[in-house]
Amino acid sequence: MSKLVVSKGRRIVAGLTLSLAVLGLSACGSDDDKYVERPVEQLYNRGLDALGQQEYKTAAKNFEEVDRQHPYSVWATKAQIMAAFAYYQSNKYDEAIIALDRFIQLHPGHRDLPYAYYLKALCFYEQISDIGRDQRMTQQALDALAEVVKRFPETPYARDARLKVELCIDHLAGKEMDIGRYYQKNQQYVGAINRYRVVIERYQTTTHVPEALHRLVESYLSLGVKSEAQEAAAVLGYNFPGSEWYQDSYFLMTGEGPRPADEKRGWFSSIF
Repeated sequence: MSKLVVSKGRRIVAGLTLSLAVLGLSACGSDDDKYVERPVEQLYNRGLDALGQQEYKTAAKNFEEVDRQHPYSVWATKAQIMAAFAYYQSNKYDEAIIALDRFIQLHPGHRDLPYAYYLKALCFYEQISDIGRDQRMTQQALDALAEVVKRFPETPYARDARLKVELCIDHLAGKEMDIGRYYQKNQQYVGAINRYRVVIERYQTTTHVPEALHRLVESYLSLGVKSEAQEAAAVLGYNFPGSEWYQDSYFLMTGEGPRPADEKRGWFSSIF
């Protein structure tokens, strides 16, 4: 029994010795890991230098140190938004958004507030994917850009945001069209009609509206609902009389005029 106790005791001592050794190694880390308080100007200028050399991770670290070590200095506020910019430049969008949200919350009256909102919108906008994928990011970008326009309508950021808002809307409409075409091609005409109507009713200013109206004509004819097809064709003819989509719809409704090639735009085999 005594040997067993000694053996256990040795193991415990050995374990404590190993733990202390590990702690000792951790305490003797490199000088880079040690906290060193530096002058605020030095930290900020290091961040600017790293930014100029496109070393964005280092730049963000230095700007964050300005805020951490000198939170009440005049440099700290600027460093917060500069850190966000460094993250944005390195495509670390989530980190940039977190930093920008903090800046917006802490400095609601700051002169750089319009830029903070705009940069946040860009973080969403630059993550927009093609229409074959989920468009949640497009909607977030649209909302953020609209916020810039609403809050700061007279700024240069708002002017650029307005252009990007239109692109986001067109992108969302394109997604609806893509789904509608898929449904139509698979003869799920009710689903296709619902998607095309979303484009017409919600995204009226986009370039997709003429095609959406024509696809409605196709889909209604496929279902045998000629009155609805005539109404869609009439709207198309009234608003876009010179478009190729109207020429296609006119042929479908009357059988007159040049018929477009099947592979170009339509699924006419499902109608005739």
